[in-house]
Amino acid sequence: MHPPSRQDYTSVSVAGQGGGSYSNSKQWRRQSCWRRWKQLSRLQRSLILVVLFVCAVASYPAVTEHLRGLSDGVQDRDGLLMPVTPRVLPEPVQQGQPPPPQPTSQKKLSHKRGPPILQSRIQKKGNASDSVVEEDKAADSKREEEEEEGAISWRGVVIDTDKATEGTRESKENSLGNQRGKPSNKSEAELLEAVQEAFLHSWKGYKDFAWGHDELRPLSKSYSEWFGLGLTLIDALDTMWIMGLKKEFEEAKSWVATELTFNKNVDVNLFESTIRILGGLLSTYHLTGDTLFLDKAKDIGSRLMPAFNTPSKIPYSDVNIGKGMAHPPRWTSDSTVAEVTSIQLEFRELSRLTQEPQYQAAVAEVMNQVHKMDGKLDGLVPKFINTNNGQFTHQGIYTMGARADSYYEYLLKQWIQGGKTENQLLEDYLQAIEGVKKNLLQKSSPNGLTFVGEISHGQFSPKMDHLVCFLPGTLALGAHNGLPADHMDLAKELMETCYQMYIQMETGLSPEIVHFNMHEGSTRDIDVKLADRHNLLRPETVESLFYLYRFTRDHKYQDWGWEILQSFNKYTKVSSGGYTSINNVRDPDYPSPRDKMESFFLGETLKYLYLLFSEDPDLISLDQYVFNTEAHPLPIWPSAA
Repeated sequence: MHPPSRQDYTSVSVAGQGGGSYSNSKQWRRQSCWRRWKQLSRLQRSLILVVLFVCAVASYPAVTEHLRGLSDGVQDRDGLLMPVTPRVLPEPVQQGQPPPPQPTSQKKLSHKRGPPILQSRIQKKGNASDSVVEEDKAADSKREEEEEEGAISWRGVVIDTDKATEGTRESKENSLGNQRGKPSNKSEAELLEAVQEAFLHSWKGYKDFAWGHDELRPLSKSYSEWFGLGLTLIDALDTMWIMGLKKEFEEAKSWVATELTFNKNVDVNLFESTIRILGGLLSTYHLTGDTLFLDKAKDIGSRLMPAFNTPSKIPYSDVNIGKGMAHPPRWTSDSTVAEVTSIQLEFRELSRLTQEPQYQAAVAEVMNQVHKMDGKLDGLVPKFINTNNGQFTHQGIYTMGARADSYYEYLLKQWIQGGKTENQLLEDYLQAIEGVKKNLLQKSSPNGLTFVGEISHGQFSPKMDHLVCFLPGTLALGAHNGLPADHMDLAKELMETCYQMYIQMETGLSPEIVHFNMHEGSTRDIDVKLADRHNLLRPETVESLFYLYRFTRDHKYQDWGWEILQSFNKYTKVSSGGYTSINNVRDPDYPSPRDKMESFFLGETLKYLYLLFSEDPDLISLDQYVFNTEAHPLPIWPSAA
């Protein structure tokens, strides 16, 4: 008697091929499956096909994201893209440069670590801004008392104007706290030497193929001219001095003494020649004490003054420094806001050194007019000013990027330069930062990166220029000088976003412009349009990394800077000398070099990397110097010391 059949099994008899023998051949299985499929009704077949289609659609995003993750990198627990550990480049050939300057106090670190890990961010829901606190009458009545005590009040926020060195003291005392190990376990000397090597390789290309000209074209081993004034050489003077490259500095100084002349029939851009040439010469004078550079600064400064001879006193964009004539661009009578409000540090300093007030008076008039102009949005300014009537044009567009960016930077830095006494500058800066929080700050999807977008006629755009990455450093500098602590919190969030703009690209280099996804269900935070994929060797991100590391001593910022330097070396370095900008940061196999090395790569990018890797807070102390927007350090006026 057979035992009762188990209910969870079904007995099936299969009639096989060839006399009932079982065959597992693929041909037999295909015939059997097809036979069973044909036995189904049309309705059954349709239902099965619909189910399979729905399953395929539902699983597609997960599969593709997994495959993308395998090729692009790995993700941390929060879903943020992590960098693949880069291949270590071979050590550059030594070129006989002097050793890097030793800091006044070195602290050896024995911590070893693997690849850098992204730090978790503070997630803030909703709009990142709280409404600005309204001024009350009590605060107004106390204002004079607070100023006497070293503090001022702005809309209910008390600003400690005496705070300057507290953050530095703290970072010195706790320099072994909050440490995560050196990048790739390299010593400070190795990191500084790596930046020196990058500079010397760039300088070799410039010296061999572009000496005395504006910019190197490293691939064609030639040069390009903009003003014909040796822009790269002048931009790099103080970088060489800071890096201790005395031999190269002396060669450049000799060219300045014997070859540099501004008595040339050439049009120059007021803004670019001020920040690069005037700023570079003033900075080098202060670092070296050599009056050669001050004399040259006086010469170019006086030749730029005709730009201010306009009906509105808002300067023209272009000056012929040989003829003493100025004019707007051929296509418009407008000047950009950033250009006319980012020349103040340099002209103010020139007046202080020469005791000739006309330079400072000219740029102060521009700031006074912008302060009173209509057309702002919560302290945010449009991008253009008409030089005839002195009014904003193209109103309704507000950005922290191109054509507006350094206006906000120079509000804070002029206040610091002048000893924190010019409260109008401070008030305009604080109002603008509140305007950023209220109107431009948003979070991306899916990982909630904090970013700064743009407003165009009431419509928000999630577009962010790489230029905006100056903002974390500026916010941190303000917090260091007594501004609200939440400025530092925002600086850290934006710093991580700028870092993500690098590591989410296949080359590890940021594009010129990104767009952030804000829609629920997005699988990637950052999109890059085809026309925006170029990288110009820009400095803004490493600039902010320098400020964040100098004030926090968190070594993750050095880690991030080291990764960026490695990517520059891997994808932009030209073997014969120099580095080149590239067209496509999304294509590591052929990033499409553009054959141009901007002067700011030596004047800013490599300088900030060098300072980022230095452990000496007195190497260009941020309590003694303020950097212009081309990374040329100018002294904070003695009254503030």
